[in-house]
Amino acid sequence: MKIILAAFALLAAAFFCLPDARAQPAADGALFRALGEKPGIDRLVQDFATRLLADARMKPFFAQANAKRLTAQLADQFCAVSGGPCVYKGADMKTAHANLDITKGDFNALVEVLQQSMDAQGIAFADQNRLLARLAPMHRDVITVP
Repeated sequence: MKIILAAFALLAAAFFCLPDARAQPAADGALFRALGEKPGIDRLVQDFATRLLADARMKPFFAQANAKRLTAQLADQFCAVSGGPCVYKGADMKTAHANLDITKGDFNALVEVLQQSMDAQGIAFADQNRLLARLAPMHRDVITVP
């Protein structure tokens, strides 16, 4: 069952924040609390950033990124999307990814790395799916190569 849900998540989930996702945070903050609030999200994002740079598929996209800025923006994004008090102030996803030539395969690999980080942080599978569902609408603007 986990493989089926993970496959769905890989196809549907997205990364980084879109205006749509910013406008649709979890109303009650339950997901934010399930992720461990800000300290838990910070740990998740730190693990995620480390894994992105270690993954041969993802490293080319992130090797030149400002790691401190990237982790801060991801933490704010995940916090806001999960219903926390943070505000994502980064670029919209269409602008941020316009020149990166990201394929569906690249995108799915990134989601896979995020799932590995969530597993490593002990985030319950149902909460992983809830976060991925919140991020899912973003894939339309992240994937730039059909």
